Amino acid sequence: MDNYDTVTGTLNTLKAKGYTMDFNLAFDKIICQQNNFCLNPDEFEIMETYRFEGATDPGDEDVVYAVAAKDGTIKGVITSAYGMYADTVSSEMIKKLSVHPA
Repeated sequence: MDNYDTVTGTLNTLKAKGYTMDFNLAFDKIICQQNNFCLNPDEFEIMETYRFEGATDPGDEDVVYAVAAKDGTIKGVITSAYGMYADTVSSEMIKKLSVHPA
């Protein structure tokens, strides 16, 4: 797995690899606002994970996940803060995301 200095650089490289959809965490699923496409935790795999730690600002802490639908129909990315800025998600989603540490 490659290492990147910035979230933007990581997202650009993943887009070039075909991870073109932007997903958001929505408690118990991920949602692509571009096409209103939803995936439950058992419907996608995390292919790559990158973690960024802010040197001076905790608001700069972020994780980038490259995800793909198990049926191969869609690939995209999830960006999520961690720590005190983390999104509220279901226990099933926490398990899914924590299996792939950055």
